[in-house]
Amino acid sequence: MTIRPFHPPQRVLMGPGPSDVSPRVLEALSRPTIGHLDPVFVAMMDEMKALLKYAFQTKNELTMPVSAPGSAGMETCFANLVEPGDKVIVCQNGVFAGRMKENVERCGGIAVMVQDEWGRAVDPQKLEDALKANPDARIVAFVHAETSTGAQSDAKTLVEIAHKHNCLTIVDAVTSLGGTPVMVDEWDIDAIYSGTQKCLSCTPGLSPVSFSPNAQAKIKNRKSKVQSWFMDLNLVMGYWGGETKRTYHHTAPINALYGLHEALVILQEEGLHNSWSRHQKNHLALRAGLEAMGLNFVVPEAERLPQLNAITVPHGVDEAAVRALLLSDYNLEIGAGLGAMAGKVWRIGLMGYASNPRNVRLCLSALDDVLGRVKAPVKHGVALEAANRKLAN
Repeated sequence: MTIRPFHPPQRVLMGPGPSDVSPRVLEALSRPTIGHLDPVFVAMMDEMKALLKYAFQTKNELTMPVSAPGSAGMETCFANLVEPGDKVIVCQNGVFAGRMKENVERCGGIAVMVQDEWGRAVDPQKLEDALKANPDARIVAFVHAETSTGAQSDAKTLVEIAHKHNCLTIVDAVTSLGGTPVMVDEWDIDAIYSGTQKCLSCTPGLSPVSFSPNAQAKIKNRKSKVQSWFMDLNLVMGYWGGETKRTYHHTAPINALYGLHEALVILQEEGLHNSWSRHQKNHLALRAGLEAMGLNFVVPEAERLPQLNAITVPHGVDEAAVRALLLSDYNLEIGAGLGAMAGKVWRIGLMGYASNPRNVRLCLSALDDVLGRVKAPVKHGVALEAANRKLAN
């Protein structure tokens, strides 16, 4: 059997991630590979840290990309901050806080779960009550932007409550960074992780993280070794944090870092506030079109992410068949539901490079056509006009 080179089709990625990658980032990935200790590469690493500090809105010196996807960024936070016996309050309102619980337990910690309805933001009062009931808690963990539902929680308030009870905080910003406000220093977040494949419009495979001075102190004064050698920040910072000679830790994903550097330069050129505004404007246009068709959002408007739209599947419609037709006939990918929402929702992403009026119009016209073919109980021929009115404002 002769296996030929792989050439993927050109898709429009409007699911929960990965999102479309900027052509500038794809070009950056193809640049010549140099050594990971080359002085030129080390200089780029310093620029990368500065760009990530801008994206996170922080001055934290311990800000860098983990050489692995967002799930490894999550594990880096938990592996470094959670020691055996530590009690951790985990606020769950979707799939990804369940992974936080798993991390706590694998680190030998005790996870206390605070449950909220899927599709809703984390309830600050429930966190307050849990901390009063567990005065020995050491850490509070929550998802800022829950990718499985499209709900966004009030990170600033949740962090304030955690600090009032002398707890450090771990925040998942995988879907929020670059697309909606994330203010690490202003909100006083202790540890935060994200991913490159969502609103940063880069390829999957890297996870930006940032740690406050208080989090760094906890890491440096651990009673036990970090259970993961690869993710032990006491070791990694010799490579990413040295102001003089860098210490070899691992061979960095050099070309992937070129791509992230370019993606962050693009974000800097646009400006964070402009990026947030663009995501919101395109979300409002998509919302206008979907609601004109008679489709409903899962998340209440005040708690809704602009870049991840969870839509209830109309009664009697085979949601997988709709997604298959969108992919085969329009090269358009939208996402299915996860966990408790599997089979019940579509997740439509408007992230990063993919958040633009052209994609809003493509998605609405394609859905109009496909839902008509499957005899879905929606209104036809009205979505584009509603979206265009919003885009014209």
